[in-house]
Amino acid sequence: MNNEVIRTIDSIQVSLNAGGMNTINIILALVMYGVALGIKPGIFVEVFKKPKSVLLGMLCQLVLLPAFTCLLASLLIGWISPMMGLGMILVAACPGGNISNFMTSLAKGNVELSVSLTAISTALAVLLTPFNFWLWGSLFLHNAAVSASIPTLVIPLWDVFKTIFILLGIPLVLGILTSRYLPKLAQTLKKPLQWFSIIIFIAMVVLSFSSNIHAFLISVKYIFTVVLVHNLLALGIGFGVGTIANVPFRDRRTLTIETGIQNSGLGLALMLGTSLFAGFPPHGGMLVITAWWGIWHIISGLTVATLFNRSRNNG
Repeated sequence: MNNEVIRTIDSIQVSLNAGGMNTINIILALVMYGVALGIKPGIFVEVFKKPKSVLLGMLCQLVLLPAFTCLLASLLIGWISPMMGLGMILVAACPGGNISNFMTSLAKGNVELSVSLTAISTALAVLLTPFNFWLWGSLFLHNAAVSASIPTLVIPLWDVFKTIFILLGIPLVLGILTSRYLPKLAQTLKKPLQWFSIIIFIAMVVLSFSSNIHAFLISVKYIFTVVLVHNLLALGIGFGVGTIANVPFRDRRTLTIETGIQNSGLGLALMLGTSLFAGFPPHGGMLVITAWWGIWHIISGLTVATLFNRSRNNG
């Protein structure tokens, strides 16, 4: 990628007032609440009777994806900016995406396993998202030998912890309680909230970048390529680990989708609503990578789920 395009991408800025940021936070909390409506304590009992696939899912999401993303971003230096690389790592550090359960159901995968992985990775995100981003982000910046204009990566732990706890932790608990004590209400709300969250998230991304549409159109093919390669890596990790470990094909489908669908909405909320990047230069590269992930993984998830759905291998 030429330097002019890199500068164009990194110059993209999204500024939201308090009302706009609150809207994103409310949407993200509703998304998580909708996911949690499908979580019942009994699901964990059944899944943990055979914990192999759960442990493999945690390995893929929490260890392998951030590590291989750091490696990929390091290999792409010269073709991407440091800020775009950090955007890739931020996405990889986020927990599983809110639509992965729906995609798993469409793919005829193990829905119970999918729900369990989403719940566990979301609960652990309070600690592991900032840790993984700091660890692999710092290593990436070191490997990339970036200029002194990029400051040392410092994570405001309390700020990030508070944001993740409010946006993910509280809705998760409320959703599980609703499912447990108000099952009819949970069943009524679950699907409408899933579709609502997808449509609203896309609308928010489009509106946020509307003032930078010219810069986005100039650089969209590069952004598309980076996110495509990164997403293929994530999907490949899930499918590859499941294949090597010889888990049932239903579980393999779930591992593929769970690793390939990331909660990039949380990444946007952390960038726009915390002091995570105070002192950094314009971080348009991070914003566009994270935002485009949120749109692209819907497309790739539906594609992969459809292919799995049509597969004759249902073992």
